[in-house]
Amino acid sequence: MTDDPLPAEHRSPLATLVDEVLAGVGYEVAAATDAIDDAVPGYGGLFDPGTSRDELRRALESLLESGLTRPSVPESTSDGFVLYVDGSSRGNPGPAGAGAVIVDASGEQLARLGRPVGSRTGNNTAEYVALQLGLAELLARYEPRRLEVRIDSMTVIRDVWGGDEPTEPGVETYSEAVAAALSRVPDHRYAHLADSDPNPADALATVGADIAAFGPG
Repeated sequence: MTDDPLPAEHRSPLATLVDEVLAGVGYEVAAATDAIDDAVPGYGGLFDPGTSRDELRRALESLLESGLTRPSVPESTSDGFVLYVDGSSRGNPGPAGAGAVIVDASGEQLARLGRPVGSRTGNNTAEYVALQLGLAELLARYEPRRLEVRIDSMTVIRDVWGGDEPTEPGVETYSEAVAAALSRVPDHRYAHLADSDPNPADALATVGADIAAFGPG
């Protein structure tokens, strides 16, 4: 996790609490989900329809008060990495989430990251957030010398690698943070993913959008 908090779009108080828990475990979705499910009384959990918003809020507040532990960082035998990123927005704009998967040179998944972006956010913004999230955690955990970013958003690709000005209103903060992060990686490039190409970050972005859809808590 970086020293500076990642920017945030408008979210409900409940979605914001979940994001704070995610930040506390380095945005590792599985670790956050397990911790939240364990903190909810009975057999409920983060996405259990039987868990009331009040029960979930109390569980989240309890977790944050007790402190969270980041999972141990898996070792990598190489300084080359692949980063899958994806953003998801229902309604575009709508509830949006970001996902990122860090993979080492051997193909082993080292991190599966996700977060809610905003309750009424466009898909392009979610894509920027996904890229920023993945880069921030990659640099916090490893010292990458080579990086291939696999991404399906041509809008982000044209901005980050093509030198175009951002066309999405309000993404300048994300765009500047991405540029600063990539400046720390000596050799980086992108690979455009077609809609038919598998992207392991897609499911994590969907989870983020599910969280962003939470109402007030």
